[in-house]
This record gives sequence, structure tokens and C-alpha cells, in this order.
Amino acid sequence: MTDDVLLAQTTRNGIVESCHYGAAIVMDAQGKTVFSAGDCATPIFPRSTVKALQALPLLTEGAADKFALPDTALALACASHQGEPAHIAVASDMLARTGFDYGVLECGTHWPLDTTSARALAASGQTPCALHNCCSGKHSGFICLACATGQDVANYVRPEHPIMQTIAHTLEDVTGTPHTSANMAVDGCAIPTWAIPLSALALAYARFASGTGLSPERAAAALRLRHAIASNPFMVAGTGQFDTLVMEELAPKVLTKMGAEGVMIVALPEQGLGMAIKCRDGGVRAAETAAAALIARFAQIDHSPVLSHFMRRPLKNWNGQLVGELRASSLLAQNFLPFSVTDNA
Repeated sequence: MTDDVLLAQTTRNGIVESCHYGAAIVMDAQGKTVFSAGDCATPIFPRSTVKALQALPLLTEGAADKFALPDTALALACASHQGEPAHIAVASDMLARTGFDYGVLECGTHWPLDTTSARALAASGQTPCALHNCCSGKHSGFICLACATGQDVANYVRPEHPIMQTIAHTLEDVTGTPHTSANMAVDGCAIPTWAIPLSALALAYARFASGTGLSPERAAAALRLRHAIASNPFMVAGTGQFDTLVMEELAPKVLTKMGAEGVMIVALPEQGLGMAIKCRDGGVRAAETAAAALIARFAQIDHSPVLSHFMRRPLKNWNGQLVGELRASSLLAQNFLPFSVTDNA
């Protein structure tokens, strides 16, 4: 992408070792571009960043109320969790409310992404199941939606299934971008994913952040989801993860969601802004660094230890020796870069 810009750099002893290029955009709910850098028009797959948007029908169609889903479950429906015990317990409870268990999930199976949880599972002699998939909360939400609306749960991940049709129509309306077979692919958890411009993703989260541009029912659903996410940041990711760390400190002022292949979104409810970032090399950590810089810049945050850490993240070797840093580009951070890291950072 010849129009892309520098988002972040990795340095070693002050010398640039790696450069991470991509695009970033900040928009309001009326579609006004507040900030833009790089190619924000070429469609990209938003991956897991759209989970909160995919969860909207869970509320608008009455499933959340029918099954009396607590806020922890609503947050998990928006999550890419690490497979820690608390995540598994909430996903299992969501399914139990419908009369199903994890055998109904079609998201696939992998070991918990949290190393401690994976080791504990292996040490107990157990193997992972679909509940350990980082998308099991979202998929449990789909099962709740299917049961509440009288749909057969079999093959719910297929694009022609009524549940996926509902998700596609919701995403199309909120992003203002067609979601058809022409821009569709298969996501890591087996459901469809649609390539859209980065600008459309930012617009969608400006609408999610403010309710502006949404129907009254969707605006109310977005408000409820924002509250659930802000109240339960651990459910959205897990121990040591960017989304959880940022929202533990800054929610409800700041809501974030990472996605695979270096995609990141941010919703700023107080400003009514949505941000979208794509690190073109797929580097998640560079997207996190870029997001931290833009949050500090546009959320009007004067002091934040967690943002300072991610804007200039210390890099240490296996002996714990500070050897460099991952830092946001000055284009994104401008005057918001904190002081240099130290051995105690």
C-alpha cells in the first residue's frame, strides 16, 4: 500500500530495527473524518474487531432478556478471550441457559491462549474443547440468538443460515457498506467475515460509541453493551492483554477491541468518536502501540500509565535487560509521547 504511513518502530539501543506501516482513521458518527493517515479506503477484513457489532442482535432480538444474560455474558459475547477459567465458566453458563452444552459450538477448538491456563489444563490430564476457543463467547451468543428466535442451531456458522444473515444485515447497516458474497471470506472461527474500508469500520464504532445513526433499538443495545464491556474488561480479553489493561484503567471513557492481523478499533463515547487501525504487516503489538497514541491524543487524557507503557513499550531480553522499545510514530502521537523508558519501566 504505497499510501500507508509509519505507525510504529521497534528500536534496539536507539537504532531502528523494524518499521510497521499501515493506516489509521478517526471519525465521528456523522461520517466526518477527524484524522486520517494511510490508505483507509482499500477494504480490509476487520476480523474480531466487529464482535460488539455482531452482538447487537443478541439484544435487539430479545435473546439477552429471554435468557437473562448477565453483563459478564454480554461482555464475553464481544470478546476474544484467553480461555481462562472465568471465561470458560461464563460461556458454559450462557449455553446452559439454552439447554445446550459446548457440543453445539461450531467455532473449533484450540488450547487456551493464556499460558497458565493451558498448562493447568494439560497438567490436569484434560484436553481443550470448543469453550476454550477465544470466540466461544460470541458463538454462545449466536446459540442464544438462534434459540430465542426459533432457529435451528445446526450449521449456524454457514452464511445462508438465518443467524448469519441477521449478522450480515446488522453489519451492513451499521457500517454503511455492503456485506455480500463479493467481499466475504471465512474467519478463523468459521463464520463469515467481510472486507470493508477502514473508514467504514471507524464510522461503525463512532455510531456504536454515541448511538447516533442507529435505530432506537440498536442505540439502546449499544449503550447496554458499552456498559457491560466497561464493567467487565477482563471478560473481553484476559490477563495481561491490551484491551483488558486499557479498559481497566480508562473505561467507560475508552473502549477497545483488537482483531487478528493487526486490526484495532477504539470507541470514545464521550467524544462520540470511532477509531480504526490496520497494521499492514499483521502485527498486533504495533497496532496496540498506534491505538495507545491515538487514544491519548483524542480522548483528552493527560496522564495514563497504561497508555504511556504501550506508546513506548520497553523490550527486554531473557535476562530482563532493557534492550530497546516499541514506540508509536510521531505522526500519531505528536506531542503526546511520554518520557523515555527506563530499566524500571
